[in-house]
Amino acid sequence: MTLLHLPSESRELYAYRPRTEPAAHAGAPTTPGEPRRRVVYAAAHVVADPFRTAADRPAALDWEATLAFRRHLWSHGLGVAEAMDTAQRGMGLDWAGAAELIRRSSAEARAEGGRIVCGVSTDQLRPTGFGHPYDLADIRAAYEEQLAVVEEAGSRAVLMASRALAAVAKGPEDYLEVYGHLLRQATGPVVLHWLGPMFDPALEGYWGSTDLDAATDTFLEVIAAHPGKVDGVKISLLDAGREVELRRRLPDGVRCYTGDDFHYPELIAGDDRGFSHALLGVFDPLAPLAARAVRLLDDDDDDGDSGGGTGTGGVAGFRALLDPTVELSRHLFGAPTRHYKTGVVLLAWLAGHQSHFTMVGGLHSARSLPHLARAYELADRIGLFPDPALAAARVRQLLSVYGV
Repeated sequence: MTLLHLPSESRELYAYRPRTEPAAHAGAPTTPGEPRRRVVYAAAHVVADPFRTAADRPAALDWEATLAFRRHLWSHGLGVAEAMDTAQRGMGLDWAGAAELIRRSSAEARAEGGRIVCGVSTDQLRPTGFGHPYDLADIRAAYEEQLAVVEEAGSRAVLMASRALAAVAKGPEDYLEVYGHLLRQATGPVVLHWLGPMFDPALEGYWGSTDLDAATDTFLEVIAAHPGKVDGVKISLLDAGREVELRRRLPDGVRCYTGDDFHYPELIAGDDRGFSHALLGVFDPLAPLAARAVRLLDDDDDDGDSGGGTGTGGVAGFRALLDPTVELSRHLFGAPTRHYKTGVVLLAWLAGHQSHFTMVGGLHSARSLPHLARAYELADRIGLFPDPALAAARVRQLLSVYGV
């Protein structure tokens, strides 16, 4: 394959020779079913309708391509985490679009026999130029409206962090009141999501404090007060040590789903005191490779949910496959972290999962050309593309649009 000349951050072009053959893990799934020892969700992106405008409301999606991508994830044995921040909740995907996405994806999951959880938030509440014209009762009602949509669709809910609650809560007691009310109302166990301000600056001080130790205590108090109502917690703080400490304090039967896109191999592999399951945005582009890696833990972790799989076979193979992906993930999730979706959608286009590189809200322009070029190079080096020639051809098209 001929050389590509990619732009660097210093504005210079450098030569890169793309792969000529796909890696073994880039193709169709070879093992049916879900992994046995870890519950693994990929937070899935949405495919925009390229013939509609960024200002359309509800957000215009290409439904065929969006649902086809979810079938791709299920085919590899991964669950789908739907209508979450990877799907541009609060960054282009409005509540009306998210509600339709939840209904359609939940129906598709039933037809495919796929695992699914769906995000519940309060993004139908809008601040005005004069501040936040809502109170805790409005926030409860907004959560309840969305929780009803998810439950009526037959899916499990993920109670996402709320910008509205972060804006009006006066302290930990308000979080305890709102989440307690929702957990009492939920018809089944839910997943609680703690999203850090690196993903959304509006969530600074969530759980009532900027002191993470105090916030953790409030978070755990919510869980302890409602036994049987929390399936698990998704932790997205990009702090591996804090996640390990928190998961060791969880009540029995409550899973920790890592949302740490910087340290996921070590957190999923675990240690002799436990491990994290996964609910990760980076598992959207990494799906075939991630599924293959996590299945290796099945061979090495025969003690159910109590151990970390510390033998040499499965864990060693798991780390050998997944560790090389971390450089790509850290690049995609580099500051400003909230724009990681741009790289995720780029890689979906390069992999052939969609016919264009266009995003809801016009966010395909949120990253620079050198950033996108580096994402392609890192993905190609680890053999992420099922058709390396197609990926290289599309990169050439992108470079041409930018005048390179």
